[in-house]
Amino acid sequence: MTDLTTFIAGLPKAELHVHHVGSASPRIVAELAARHPDSKVPTDPEALAEYFVFRDFAHFVEIYLSVVDLIRNAEDVRLLTYEIARDMARQNIRYAELTVTPYSSTRRGIPDTAFVEAIEDARKAAESEFGTVLRWCFDIPGEAGLEAAEETARIACELRPEGLVGFGLGGPEIGVPRPQFKPYFDRAIAAGLRSVPHAGETTGPQTIWDALIELRAERIGHGTSAVQDPKLLAHLAEHRIPLEVCPTSNLATRAVATLDEHPLKQMVEAGVIVTINSDDPPMFGTDLNTEYQVAARLLDLDAAGVAALAKNAVEASFLDAEGKARLAAEIDAYTAVAGR
Repeated sequence: MTDLTTFIAGLPKAELHVHHVGSASPRIVAELAARHPDSKVPTDPEALAEYFVFRDFAHFVEIYLSVVDLIRNAEDVRLLTYEIARDMARQNIRYAELTVTPYSSTRRGIPDTAFVEAIEDARKAAESEFGTVLRWCFDIPGEAGLEAAEETARIACELRPEGLVGFGLGGPEIGVPRPQFKPYFDRAIAAGLRSVPHAGETTGPQTIWDALIELRAERIGHGTSAVQDPKLLAHLAEHRIPLEVCPTSNLATRAVATLDEHPLKQMVEAGVIVTINSDDPPMFGTDLNTEYQVAARLLDLDAAGVAALAKNAVEASFLDAEGKARLAAEIDAYTAVAGR
């Protein structure tokens, strides 16, 4: 049998929780920093690795926003998006729902139409050239408040790019209660978008309940604290609401103290559907293949078990039925040969 690391590397995969700017590799970030020399972001990839060591979640947000500040025009947006797809294709990621924060760019002066055209142009080119299908989840940066929510909902509903499937909420959870964003999620859902807020990463289970009840979440970003509430775990399992689990991210932002303490196994044992994701991979020194290796170790999985995890992500995605069937069949065909 193929060893598990090699099996994971070749496995066709879908990713559901990965951020647009947070996916910028050191090479891309260094190129953008060189374009904009007034930034404090290092231009040397080795110095970048040190720059991306976080003291806590608040420090992570600070560093993340300094990278966001490098995306200053539509050409920057297109370069970033296209190069992310190239990196995904190298990992055999066939389909990804990329969390995109339009407000971060529009408030820096990039026109909304130019922003949307840049990501769409990159999406189409990436699918044609790399075979990786990208879809968008536009998210509200919670720390920017209701002005950001209004702008995100307006762009999502009025401009409605072809690749847009979801509407989310990111940023810090502490001091940013979920219920205030209900009217904006109501608008997005009425427009046909799917609700995918972050919740329960750095706060307790009540944040997840709020996301489910007030924001009508169909999937939960992170959901790390769900294991503190057996009733919540049972609800997630019964209603088949998937969790987008990002183990290394949770360690990097100190949401968990060690990977061995990660609640992934408790989630699975409770019957909750889990998907494995990389969140902000270069910033956390990881990628999706590495996250699958972490999950395989925590859950003691063989190749068939890893393939089942990959199929969870396909099933939990917002791909159409034909697309899901095609990708699931590709995973099965690969596993039948490489998983022996």
